[in-house]
Amino acid sequence: MECKSEPTARIRFFEELNDFVPPDRRKVWSTVRVPCSPAVKDVIQSRGVPHTEVDLVVVNGESVDFSYRVKPDDRIAVYPVFESLDISSLARLRPRPLRRPRFICDVHLGKLARNLRLLGIDTAYENDYEDAVIVDVSRRERRAVLTRDRGLLMRSGVVRGYCVRSTDPRVRTAEVIERFDLADSLSPLTRCSRCNGPIADVRVEDVWDEVPPRTREHCRRFGTCRTCGRVYWHGSHVRSILEMAGLASPENKSKQYPS
Repeated sequence: MECKSEPTARIRFFEELNDFVPPDRRKVWSTVRVPCSPAVKDVIQSRGVPHTEVDLVVVNGESVDFSYRVKPDDRIAVYPVFESLDISSLARLRPRPLRRPRFICDVHLGKLARNLRLLGIDTAYENDYEDAVIVDVSRRERRAVLTRDRGLLMRSGVVRGYCVRSTDPRVRTAEVIERFDLADSLSPLTRCSRCNGPIADVRVEDVWDEVPPRTREHCRRFGTCRTCGRVYWHGSHVRSILEMAGLASPENKSKQYPS
């Protein structure tokens, strides 16, 4: 069915959603064509904003879900995901904030995946993942997709995801922790950085031949990955991991993590 006219609506993106729109459309109301009353989700993504980044859409003062059909002269306000703010009385578009955070990283975020695993965050990653596999795994295992590819986040099968802004692997780690409010979910060296398997404590006698002599003298806690058998020990690198995530600075001394 063809439309005889192309009516317009007004749209505005708030806060970090402006990272995705051209400079001349940031933090201002702009006009968008809405022929044939498209779903508001399609209108949002036509502006380059992945639906996974959106938590609240308000049209003419009323919260709506992604299926809302946009009408001429609508005023559409689009807000980012609120991880720590309770907006339960509104039509929240994302699942509740992660209580047991689980992620899947695309092939370009291998260092981020390793860092998250070292901090005890369940993170799926393979260096040969195709986009279709990422979407399938994220749906089946209820994992949030971490990527810098907006096109991947716009796929209909992706329910939760985040477009990582930083290009620095160390900064990326802190960015994801802050974005998903993960500081209280960290448990360093409880997950294998190589395969994502859980790490179980073992006696030093059980891994004696795999631990360097100096490490035997100075470390008292050891563990092995239950999946691949890799050996880990708790040393000064635990604090390095936390510093990498921005959680071991003087102002964070009150927070205690395993060491």
